[in-house]
Order: sequence, then C-alpha cells, then structure tokens
Amino acid sequence: MKKVFALLFLCLAPLLFVSCGSDPDDGPPLVGMAKASAGPARAAYEKALTADQAGKSRKARKLYTHMANNYPTAADAPQARFRQAQLQEQQGDLVAAFDSYSDVLKRYQSSKLYSPALERQTAISQLALDGKVKSGFIFGTKIDSGKMIEMLDKVRDAAPEAASAPKAQFQIGQVHQERGKVAESIAAYRKVVSDWPDSEQAPESQFRIGLILIEQAKRGNQDMGNLDRAREAFQDYLTVYPNGSRAAEARTQVASLEQQDVQRSLDVAHFYKRKGDLESARFYYNEVLKKHASGSLHDQAQAGIQSLSTPE
Repeated sequence: MKKVFALLFLCLAPLLFVSCGSDPDDGPPLVGMAKASAGPARAAYEKALTADQAGKSRKARKLYTHMANNYPTAADAPQARFRQAQLQEQQGDLVAAFDSYSDVLKRYQSSKLYSPALERQTAISQLALDGKVKSGFIFGTKIDSGKMIEMLDKVRDAAPEAASAPKAQFQIGQVHQERGKVAESIAAYRKVVSDWPDSEQAPESQFRIGLILIEQAKRGNQDMGNLDRAREAFQDYLTVYPNGSRAAEARTQVASLEQQDVQRSLDVAHFYKRKGDLESARFYYNEVLKKHASGSLHDQAQAGIQSLSTPE
C-alpha cells in the first residue's frame, strides 16, 4: 500500500506544482513553462498587431487583452497591455484604461512603458476629478467618490517619490472635503504635510486644515477646541512656510482666532458675574487683561473687574 501511495504522489506531484504556479500573481512560472509559451505568445501578439495596423481597433483591443491575460510573462506582454490601455482610452472606456495602465505599473516596473503608463494614469485621474470620466463607457454615469479615491490611491502608490504622489494625496483630501467628510479630509491633508513636506501641495494642505476646522466651528459644532486647533494649524503654516503664498492670510486668521479666543474669555467672565460666581468672573477678566494690554476688550475686562467690587 505504501508503495502504491508513493507512486501516485510521484505521478501527481508535477500536476500539483503546475496548478499552484498557474496564477501569474502567485509568482513567475517555471522556466520550462515560460519557454513553452514563447511561440504561442508571439503568435498571439502578432495577430493583435496585425488587426491594429489594419485599423480594426476593437478587434485589436480584444486580441491584446487576450494575449496579455494569457501570457503575462511573455516579452510582448507589457506592450500588449499598454496598447490595450491606449485603445480603451481612445474608445472612451477610461476607467478600464486606468485599470490596464495600473496593471502595467504593477507587473512591469522595469519596462520602458512604466513612465508613459504612469503619465496616462495620472491624466485620467485628473479627468475623473474634473467630472469627465464615466463609469464604463464615456456616456455612462460619473464615477463615485469611492472609485475616484481608489484611482488616486493607485496613482500615489505607483511612484511615491514622484511629484504625482503628493498631488494625488492632495486630491484625495479635496474629494473628502467636497463631500463634507471632515475627519477624512484633514487626515488626507495631514498625510501630504507629513510625507511630502517639501511638495508644492504641502503648504496648501496645511492651510486647508485650518479652514476646515474654522468651518466646523461656524456650523455650530460645540467642540470649541476646533478654533484652538485651527489657530495651531495656521501657526504651524507660518512656522514651516513663513514665505508661503498664504502667509498673509494665515497671519490674519491667527489674529482673528486670537481675538475670538479673548472674546470667549470675556463672555465667560460676564456669565460667571451674572451667576454671582465672582472669583471665576475675576479669573476670566484677568485672562483677557493678560492677552490684551489695550483696546476695547481690555477696557471691557477692566470695567468688569471694577464692577465686581462695586455694589450694584
């Protein structure tokens, strides 16, 4: 019995190894398999090329897809997938083209087609942001925000050191911001600042964090810490990007937020005074005096302190 089992294992082992390596995502195929597929792969590519040169673009697209899917390790596979993507783009199927370019970037990183694929992928993602990419063919509905962010994620991750990466991350923040997703947009902008602090998009990302927090406070969010965090965001902008294009606006925002902070202290002091809690009122009036040596708020706080010891 043991000998029979051993013989069966020896017979089946090659089949098991072939089936385990049949998925191109599982790793490179066996050398023998790659050599065996070279002839059919070349024939499949030439068939697609012939249709392409004859102007039969839809047939060529189908044949390029077949070739790239069935012979992903062949020498002509990168060109087949790239040409498939080009034809999809020309025919208005931009989402499919984006995914095909992604496959070039994922599988063929050493190919000379890597940079052109990244360029086209980035261009399509920009069209998506502009509302010019439809789901499926160009006359379909606009793609949803989830798919858009997925596309931008791929652009960012394809070349993290390229200028396209912080731009894509910034655009992710824009998508979240436009849809009112506060936490997600702030997180996206913070990633730009932390991962690409010297990028073109980093200063604007930092500034937008402050704007979003101010907007939240204006909408009635009871977390008054939003104003404090907004002030910190603008102060960080001025610290890191003192000569940034938004530096003057950031200084104005800091001054305004500091004024609001002092006004809050004054309002709290008045509140405690009305309640009869004179010690708390005195504390907050003094907070105002510490922050303003002169001006209207200083005068109001001074008058408030004086009123605490004056019988009404």
